[in-house]
Amino acid sequence: MFDPSDHARVFGLAPGVDFPVALANGLRARLTDAPPDAMARVDLIVNTRRMARRLREIFDKGPAGFLPRIRLLGELDTLVPGVTAPPATPALQRRLELIQLLSGLLEADPTLAPRASLYALSDSLAALMDEMQGEGVDISAIENLDVSDQSGHWDRAKRFLEIAHSYLGQTGSAPDAEARQRQLTLQIIAAWQANPPQNPVILAGSTGSRGTTSLLMQAVAKLPQGALVLPGFDFDMPTSVWAQLDQELLSEDHPQYRFRHLMQALELPRRGILPWAEGDAPSPTRNALVSLSLRPAPVTHAWLSEGPNLTDLAAATQDITLVEAPTPRIEALTIALRLRKAVEEGKTAALITPDRMLTRQVTSALDRWNILPDDSAGMPLQLSPPGRFLRHVAALFLRKMDAEALLTLLKHPLTHSGADRNLHQLHTQRLEMQIRRDGLPYPDPDGLARIAQKAADRIEDPTAFLDWAAWVGQTFCDHATIGDLALATWVQRHLDLANAIASGPTNTPDHELWRRKAGQAAEKLMTDLTEQAVFGGSMSAADFSDLLGAVLSGGEVRDRDAPHPGVMIWGTLEARVQGADLVIMGGLNDGTWPEAPPPDPWLNRQMRLQAGLLLPERRIGLSAHDYQQAIAAPEVWITRAIRSDEAETVPSRWLNRLGNLLNGLPQEDGAQAWSDMRARGQYWTKQVQALEETTRSTPAPRPSPRPPVTARPHALSVTEIKRLIRDPYAIYAKHTLRLRQINPLVQSPDAPVRGIILHEIMERFVKSVSANAAHLTKEHLLGIAREVLKADAPWPAARAMWLARIERVADWFIAQEAKRQSYSSPVAFEKAARGKHIFETLGFTLTGFADRIDLTDAGDALIYDYKTGTPPSKKEQKLFDKQLLIEAAMVEEGGFSEVGTAPVANAIFIGLGSKPVEISAPLDEEPPAEVLAGLEELIASYLTAAQGFTSRRMVKTEEAAGDYDQLARFGEWDGTTLATPEDLT
Repeated sequence: MFDPSDHARVFGLAPGVDFPVALANGLRARLTDAPPDAMARVDLIVNTRRMARRLREIFDKGPAGFLPRIRLLGELDTLVPGVTAPPATPALQRRLELIQLLSGLLEADPTLAPRASLYALSDSLAALMDEMQGEGVDISAIENLDVSDQSGHWDRAKRFLEIAHSYLGQTGSAPDAEARQRQLTLQIIAAWQANPPQNPVILAGSTGSRGTTSLLMQAVAKLPQGALVLPGFDFDMPTSVWAQLDQELLSEDHPQYRFRHLMQALELPRRGILPWAEGDAPSPTRNALVSLSLRPAPVTHAWLSEGPNLTDLAAATQDITLVEAPTPRIEALTIALRLRKAVEEGKTAALITPDRMLTRQVTSALDRWNILPDDSAGMPLQLSPPGRFLRHVAALFLRKMDAEALLTLLKHPLTHSGADRNLHQLHTQRLEMQIRRDGLPYPDPDGLARIAQKAADRIEDPTAFLDWAAWVGQTFCDHATIGDLALATWVQRHLDLANAIASGPTNTPDHELWRRKAGQAAEKLMTDLTEQAVFGGSMSAADFSDLLGAVLSGGEVRDRDAPHPGVMIWGTLEARVQGADLVIMGGLNDGTWPEAPPPDPWLNRQMRLQAGLLLPERRIGLSAHDYQQAIAAPEVWITRAIRSDEAETVPSRWLNRLGNLLNGLPQEDGAQAWSDMRARGQYWTKQVQALEETTRSTPAPRPSPRPPVTARPHALSVTEIKRLIRDPYAIYAKHTLRLRQINPLVQSPDAPVRGIILHEIMERFVKSVSANAAHLTKEHLLGIAREVLKADAPWPAARAMWLARIERVADWFIAQEAKRQSYSSPVAFEKAARGKHIFETLGFTLTGFADRIDLTDAGDALIYDYKTGTPPSKKEQKLFDKQLLIEAAMVEEGGFSEVGTAPVANAIFIGLGSKPVEISAPLDEEPPAEVLAGLEELIASYLTAAQGFTSRRMVKTEEAAGDYDQLARFGEWDGTTLATPEDLT
């Protein structure tokens, strides 16, 4: 294939060239006169599976002939017969062993790092070990660093690096993947030196950015029939500039630096690198422009001397569109619109970006046109249905299960995914509604049985539902575990529980958890975890849950319907050696592309340089090379968002360079070319604005419905009178429309619940004191409080807080209760003190409960009402909160049978908040007879056809939320909007 040569054989392909197509064409051209089977003797080494598949597709299209032996850079075991290496230590095993070592270190010295960082530290340390092995750096090189000017951080880091040292000392017999790759590479090189292969060996598509890969590339280039084919080689950069790249610290971030480094290692001059195949890049003039814009910082003065020599900048940029979107959302929509147009045009289009949030937004936007892009990254396994399911199951071991966690699992599509799932969904709905009605914050078998029985009373044939509810109680409850268990035990318990939940009551293995690609990937991961669990030691439930989440986050799955063949989403790695008619470079902001180097908890930049490890600029240099290749495509879009969700963004440094260069060449129409690029982008953002444009609807009016008198409520409770005064619409919605707010799934310890519990405590206490005066003690009150809280308040934190509040007011309440008991005796409490008053002329019934009614020796009644917060003031009671005033009037009218007819001497709110207080109702200013008369007049007005139930008529504050505000469409109007009456029939 190649003529004999006394120097290394290296070829290149310019940016923008479709690398696999050009690679195949070059192979065929060089073997035109060779026997047909010559192609079969070519060893072609590529760096990604996607490129290998693309090459096979190209050869399959014809003409008919033999295929080269296509190998992956990471799978070289069969490259040289007889050369192999011991199997690599499984990555999961290494991770578990490192976690164990780091866990022991943190337990011995908790000051080194918080335990929450255990998995992040193990990943970071594993990455450092990979890098050390890939670059051939011995641990001693790090231990011997000059750190005389470093802080105490280095002492802490050395403690962790000692673990890496001891671990790496064991990899000689059982190397991990990076160590094995280097061992295998060195053995292959040694075998080639002893017996060089005579068949062609070509390594294509790699930049040689890693040490092990660079060694292999150097060895291949020196073989008798060996060659390298470099992607995105800049043939436009002058030789003098290549020499400037020798300044390592200044040039690592240049896109061609790795090629210069390879040329130095091979002692190969720039003129020694030749084009691999005939044919120009899509736009040679654009390649020259971009090459000049990317000159290393010390030689950007070349812009002044070489810039005027650039020809036809308008033609170079005519196929470049610059989209500067106001927000990331508009950027994603603009990209989606262009991809949709590419589908209509029959073009292949690829979105290239490292921003996974942007790719998800674009995918979502394309869904409106039923376009599913071929996303090379797939979906993270932890976000797939099986991944989420497994994480939800692991959380059952972590903490006491609440109602939300139960319903989340019950509604998961993989739960009960065998037969009769439709019945499972129906049962789940019934259970949920009953939990919302009655409340069950922390479900247990007994509580679920009680709730299920109530729901079953409304079912014609409840047997199947009750059996299902029993399965739920037995399967989902009581898994919270305290203490450490062996990882193998955790994994087995987790798998058993996951299978039990997925299979349903019949315990059938025929469920969906391990099916399809996502399920198969999850099953393989759990199988690996089972096999490697012996290396994990013991851990808590929290540690196991974190470990499972971390392991799942490392997997990915491509389990989608058939994607559109012409719309691709590529990461920068996949884009390096592939081509498309339209390339969209998304998220071109600094910090996104190029990505900011991740923080290194072990070594700073200078220490890395001394040790011979990779510098942070290497990542930027690789990103710059990706940029230089992508922008050379036939048609290019460059997109960025001017503002993120938080602040203004900074354009990518490469985009800034290109803009500065063009704007600095006004005589060559560079400024006009830049303006045209932006104008083309503005056209598309305007298209998005047109797509998103909405027609403003007229805001809803402030409702004041006037239903027929017969449909209006003819009975209300005393506490609802305040709502009738403040928000009549809520009365209409509740009693006329018969709408009820659905209670939250997870009952929280809010004010109403606290009030119910407080009333129960006080009723029990006062009854016990009435029976035995010796019980009027703080200890007895707190004892009753503990009993009630234990039975009715399942929230540990709230229980402790409420008990503390009762303890703070206990002395005050005991003293006040002693006074009350000295001149009166309790005769009625809330559960029995049910009152009723009928307005005969209106046909209206008023009902109510009094917290407590006492009678004095003189026969006068005393009414008490407990409040957990601040009681209403006297002015508020006169105008709005007339509860005690109405109850007093009902007592004097004989509305409470337990009390009879009695004059009311006083009616008092007992505030048991942070500042205990007693506030009497203004009985003197609002006599009971006048209160009843005024109430009758109010009710009469609402029983006339002309009176509307106005929404939020006299709310206490504008911020006060009502149960029916959404129904009334509050927000489209406010308190200043006049009500709009509406007659209903």
